[in-house]
Order: sequence, then C-alpha cells, then structure tokens
Amino acid sequence: MMKESLLKVGAILVAGVFLQSCASVDWSASKIDSEADAALHVFREDITGGQHFLEQAAGYLVFPRIIKAGVGVGAETGEGALRIGGRTAGYYRSTSGSIGFQAGAQAKSVVIAFMTPESLTQFRKSSGWKVGIDGSVALIDIGAGKTIDSYNVQNPVIGFIFGSKGLMYNLTLEGSKFSKLNK
Repeated sequence: MMKESLLKVGAILVAGVFLQSCASVDWSASKIDSEADAALHVFREDITGGQHFLEQAAGYLVFPRIIKAGVGVGAETGEGALRIGGRTAGYYRSTSGSIGFQAGAQAKSVVIAFMTPESLTQFRKSSGWKVGIDGSVALIDIGAGKTIDSYNVQNPVIGFIFGSKGLMYNLTLEGSKFSKLNK
C-alpha cells in the first residue's frame, strides 16, 4: 500500500514537472502563427471539406501541437491561435491533467471551431474556458482521407483531433482548459 502511494505521488510530481516545463517555454507569436498555418494546411489538404468547413465557422482555435504524456497520471499542454476571418485574433494555451488508465506520450493537432457567433463570443468573454464546464465540444477524431459532412458538424462548438503521433490511450478534450496568452 505504501509503495502504491509513493508511485502515485511520484507520477503526480512527474506530470506536474512536465506540464510546468512545457508551459514555461517562451513561444513567440510568429512561431505560433507559423505552426498554426502549417497545421491548417494539413487539415485542409487531408480532410475533404476542411476548407469549406473553416469558411463557415465564426472563428476557430488552432493548436498545432498539444503534447500529452503520462502513466496513470497524465498532463498535456500546447499553444495555439484564435483565427477569425482567417486572421489571428489572440493566442491561447491548452492545459489538462488526468488520473486513470493511461500510458504513453502523444503529440496531436487540434482545431476547435465555433460555428455560431454566440459560441465564439462566449468563448472570447471567458477568462479561462474549460471543456465540459464552460462549453460542450462535439469531438470528431479524424484522420487522413476522412470527410467532414453535415452529420458531424451540427453542434455550435466542434473539436477535431488530427495528425496524432505517438502512442497514448485516452484521446479526449474533456477537461481541457484554454487560457488567453498575453503576447
């Protein structure tokens, strides 16, 4: 029992150090924009209907790389840009922590689209928007060659995970918090 407790404490410390080290990386606005452009290029090229979908959105968050790692206890973080009318309107950090059955490390790209002006306004007015508490996100896990159709884009906020690299059990946005960066 004591050994299990020590392992849990150790895992929590490792996850905390990982999250803190990722969060303290000094990202520049130009680097975030450049990586967001590259992620959007992949999204548009690999996902049939991706370009049309983005044009219909009131705005969208682009996280070119969110890194998640964990064994029992996990943490993830990444920086991204909010695009409105194709232009950057702000920079955000995604963070999340979890406890449960999980193992591995993974990098993924995420696009969160606000399909209505109201959902975009609600997000922008928040001081820290958390999936599942401040807003519900319909998650669509898509890979290369997949199609976006009217069946899977009916919600006001839709999240797409693509370009996953690495091995990680537990692919979700639930509990992710998005905080505005001052850049």
